[in-house]
Amino acid sequence: MYEKSVRACTRLGMSLAIFGWLAASAITVSAQTDWPQRPVKIVVPYSAGGTADTMGRLIGDYLSRSLKQPFIIENKGGAGGTLGSMQAAKAAPDGYTLVVSGIGSHVIAPILFGDGVDAMKDFTHIALLGGPPTVFVVNAELPIKDLRGFIAYVNASPTGISWGSPGLGTHAQLIGSLFAESKKLNLVHITYKGAGPAVMDLIGGQIQAGFMTLRSAASHIQSGKLRALALTSSQPLKDYPGVPTFEELGYPKLTALTWFSLSGPAAMPKDIVDKLNVEVRKGLRSPAIQNQLKIEYIQAQDLDADNFNKFFKAEIEQWSPLVSSLKKVK
Repeated sequence: MYEKSVRACTRLGMSLAIFGWLAASAITVSAQTDWPQRPVKIVVPYSAGGTADTMGRLIGDYLSRSLKQPFIIENKGGAGGTLGSMQAAKAAPDGYTLVVSGIGSHVIAPILFGDGVDAMKDFTHIALLGGPPTVFVVNAELPIKDLRGFIAYVNASPTGISWGSPGLGTHAQLIGSLFAESKKLNLVHITYKGAGPAVMDLIGGQIQAGFMTLRSAASHIQSGKLRALALTSSQPLKDYPGVPTFEELGYPKLTALTWFSLSGPAAMPKDIVDKLNVEVRKGLRSPAIQNQLKIEYIQAQDLDADNFNKFFKAEIEQWSPLVSSLKKVK
């Protein structure tokens, strides 16, 4: 009798355990399916006003409307974007803390500053947002009309010429360094703390050329103070009909955007990732966001989560050797 009672209790305990597990699983699935049920925080790992901040706020506003919960922006700058990024990486992977990621904070900074961040292991990458192309500009008073003329001008100079970028390890510096290396040009790089000072020295003649985002140089190109020689966009831009792309000029490796994206902590549930990816891509295709991106010279991208992760890995593989070489001379 005792043994029968034990067996009965054991079966009852197992049944209750299984029932409890199924119930917990159902609650988890339901919670994920019904996500979000409360406000979501988007960490922007840079100060307010930049392209990352613009992209975060645009997509955050759209998600607030489409998903019926507030998406709140929190700016947390420092260390090339890694401070805010690591804050997000340490959060619970429940979809309620996200981060505006990108080539600067998740590809360049971890290598350049050696802070132990692993872009593929520490984060769940959700959707590619896009970003502005880089433009190669010269002082308009120089006798240079195109890229071929620039190369001839540099080769004719016994000491070479100086060029500027918004800072060490920025995407603009990577593009400029890759261009100089491809033609073995005697170009002296001057590092600035932002695009603004670089543009001012370029206009003032302290440097002769510069690589920077189109957004930071656009007004000076339009005013005639700077001359644009080439763009890193994949296609020519309607607003700059006389400016070719690097690819058109025979430099396909220089086709690149200073891209930004949306990520979260590692191990986020796939259904939340897929839901966010779909909504973000809908938002980027909406007329309101398209119009705003055009004003900011930002090109939106459209990749599902799997292809975005492949893109992320490819970017790390492409830029890591060059960033490592910059680290040695930092």
